[in-house]
Amino acid sequence: MVVVVFRSRLSAEAQDDYSEMAAEMLATAKDMPGFVEFKSFKSDDGERVSLVYWQDHETMAVWRNHPRHRIAQSSGRSKWYTSYRIEVADIVRDKKFER
Repeated sequence: MVVVVFRSRLSAEAQDDYSEMAAEMLATAKDMPGFVEFKSFKSDDGERVSLVYWQDHETMAVWRNHPRHRIAQSSGRSKWYTSYRIEVADIVRDKKFER
């Protein structure tokens, strides 16, 4: 399994069009083969962190190159984000506990 850690800060220009595209991207990703899970958090200082889990690097690459996702990436760089950082990691161990 692979996790993509997407850390970002939104610009003042990120309004309704950002929210609409984010919702579309999540719905699209969820329908793609290899998608496992998505979680998103916002810190007190405004940084946003999204965790996206994929079955493997191949399915993650299909998502990365999806035509509509490419448009979202371009819009992110041109108007929605003041900064972002993407980290990709292999999950080497996964342990759960539930009561």
